[in-house]
Amino acid sequence: MKEVVQLNTGWSLRHDGGSLPAQVPGCVHTDLLRADLIPDPYLGMNEREVAWVGRRGWTYTRDLAADDAAAAERHERTDLVFDGLDTAAVITLDGQELGRTRNMHRGHRFDVTGRHGPLHVVFASAYDEAASVRALTGERPNVYPEPSQYIRKMACSFGWDWGPTLVTAGIWRPARLEHWSTARVSHVRPLVTVEDGVGRVRVHIDVERTEQGADHRLEVHARVAGVEVQGVVDGSRAVLELEVPDPDLWWPRGYGDQPLYDLEVTLLDRGVPDVEGADATLDVWQRRIGFRTVTVDRSADEHGTGFTFVVNGVRTFARGVNWIPDDVFPSRVTPERYRTRLRQAAEAGVDLVRIWGGGIYEDDAFYDTCDELGLMVWQDFLFACAAYPEEQPLRGEVEAEARDNVVRLMPHPSLVLWNGNNENLWGFRDWDWEPELDGDSWGEGYYLGLLPRIVAELDPTRPYTAGSPWSGSWDHHPNDPAHGTHHSWEVWNRRDFAEYRDSVPRFVAEFGWQAPPATATLRRALPGEVLAPDSPGMLHHQKADDGNGKLNRGIERHFALPVDDFDRWHYLAQVVQARAVAAGIEHWRSEWPVCAGTVVWQLNDCWPVSSWAAIDGDGRLKPLYHELRRVYADRLLTLRPGPEGPTLAVINQSAEAWRTTVTLRRMRADGTVVAEQELDVRVGAREVHRQPVPQGLAPDESSAKEFLVADAQGPTLPERGGESESGLRALHFPVTDREFAYPTPDYDIVIESALGGDDGSVKVVVTAHSLVRDLLLQADRLGPDAVCDTGLTTLLPGERICLRVRGAVETGANSVRAALFCVEPA
Repeated sequence: MKEVVQLNTGWSLRHDGGSLPAQVPGCVHTDLLRADLIPDPYLGMNEREVAWVGRRGWTYTRDLAADDAAAAERHERTDLVFDGLDTAAVITLDGQELGRTRNMHRGHRFDVTGRHGPLHVVFASAYDEAASVRALTGERPNVYPEPSQYIRKMACSFGWDWGPTLVTAGIWRPARLEHWSTARVSHVRPLVTVEDGVGRVRVHIDVERTEQGADHRLEVHARVAGVEVQGVVDGSRAVLELEVPDPDLWWPRGYGDQPLYDLEVTLLDRGVPDVEGADATLDVWQRRIGFRTVTVDRSADEHGTGFTFVVNGVRTFARGVNWIPDDVFPSRVTPERYRTRLRQAAEAGVDLVRIWGGGIYEDDAFYDTCDELGLMVWQDFLFACAAYPEEQPLRGEVEAEARDNVVRLMPHPSLVLWNGNNENLWGFRDWDWEPELDGDSWGEGYYLGLLPRIVAELDPTRPYTAGSPWSGSWDHHPNDPAHGTHHSWEVWNRRDFAEYRDSVPRFVAEFGWQAPPATATLRRALPGEVLAPDSPGMLHHQKADDGNGKLNRGIERHFALPVDDFDRWHYLAQVVQARAVAAGIEHWRSEWPVCAGTVVWQLNDCWPVSSWAAIDGDGRLKPLYHELRRVYADRLLTLRPGPEGPTLAVINQSAEAWRTTVTLRRMRADGTVVAEQELDVRVGAREVHRQPVPQGLAPDESSAKEFLVADAQGPTLPERGGESESGLRALHFPVTDREFAYPTPDYDIVIESALGGDDGSVKVVVTAHSLVRDLLLQADRLGPDAVCDTGLTTLLPGERICLRVRGAVETGANSVRAALFCVEPA
């Protein structure tokens, strides 16, 4: 039986002629941080102070001599295995070169049988490696002034419009010795299908033999769901087929359960004498699989070309978020951290997570969690916002990387789509790349040739798309909203968020709006700084081009821009972010089935920064997160403005028909009801009901004193703070906030200690005596670990809400009132 020895200890990092202890998995930055040799690059402007780290070479060393020599003696072969080396490295053992690597995104294996002594992993600067490749391939355009297109490395480590430039190096994934004899399982590819109620698993098994095991008769057994088959290895390969009658199907969350089945493959040596105590088992491979079918319907229709995920025959509206690496130093992201972040996504109503192409193929723990939570995974191949040379040495690395990761990830039922790249097909057409390239390769051969061939060969059970955005062919503009996937960035960059309602893309794969992180996050990241929108630290932690200008213009279109009031500016920026994303999702969901999905940019951050994220770099929830819970709920009520007056849309994404009474009230700013009407509405399962607001109920389109309220009986939502809510609400204000005649907010608060409130748990009961628009309790102002269960909430006169806070340090009335914000008269 194969024996494995982990190599996570005993490493040293050479530093300026000396050495310091190194952690594996890890990277140079985290080792230097642990030794107090560099400042925390996430704080202040320290990012600049540590730029030198990425521009020099580093060496990791350890001694292999003492590593379980007895295990090596028991076996014919010993392999040194690295699951991830970042990035350009030369590996030597006892002064002899084992090999060279130049790809962070794949594993490497070296035969070290009978060898021991000092092990050195010598990393070159990623900048030097990129320069050497660029000298071979020639120049290629990039959105950013960094060389990410010349090296197979996490592109965003070179910086992005939300991330710092912290160019890493190191042994970033586990390292180990594998001792084995006769043969080992090298790859397993389970192709899982369901047809006519029968689950089929076609298991492709690749085997590597030692020289001594070349003539041994090898057998493989596969077992799943109580079904077992066996077969003989023909040379180095075997194919086994299992049939599971009536398997429980895996569904995305909200559509059904997520049953997972253990699939086990065992390799046996039938040349072992059949005597008591003899073990014929050579190797065992185990994963969890799920039975389900997935396709993308890209049929042409009267609206253009669709892009609809179909799971187990059911058409879905994808409620998605884009995922970036959760830390610039990915080795710090633990399985527990993955689970926390992904559970937060699921609790916000998300059912699809897109892993963006400028990051990494995440650890198996990410996909395991998505399997369990019912989160569909859209996996980009790792190309983003640049023209990529197709010549060697990159082409060979791209192919090896794609093959490694397709095989590694394909057992996961959550994985529903392979995507060729992020924005590169669009960039070629619109970003002036074509004249600059002048016929040079730029990646098209990867996206339209190499990658779809690899997916078709290795994982034909899943759909592939050439890019995001991508219209399906060069017959249409790559980012044509009527065809395929669309990235909607014109609104954030240049327009008011209300203009999201001007189009109905078939699938919105990216859109978003920025806001600063929580106040407590800023105070930790910018210690001692007097916070202002344009204070030095705030500007350094704003990486987007004209980011603050766009934030300010977004605020000014709706509110008076605060002057010398950072807290007010911070609140309004977060309000606008939440409203902007909600405006897009409400509109596009109401246009189902023409529009079949929204993928918000973005769920998470990798450091403390002003960005599009719903969860900031310290893991604190922005108001946008709470708004996602509302607009991604199965049932949603919305009022859409239009040239003929507002339209009521009642959205039902649940599996059951919904009959409800919708109460429409035309109200004055002082709370007086001008007109009221009840509508009996029935919405079929996974359908949308749309109807104009009846005459006499819609305020005049220029009214600054009246607004429209729609209330509906709704389902209980226990994930929202633990106590059910009894209804849904939509609001329509005809004019912007700066034009509307808001009354001065008038509300009372009562603070009640929660049961077991010694942990800082309190209830804040707010009773409104006037219209209170977008009330927000910023819990982190009551303590850095404090959280509130509710985001932005609008109260009508006489209404009240109970806000539940955990982890508060300050719970006095004055502190709580200072942490409450709402819209005020202009």
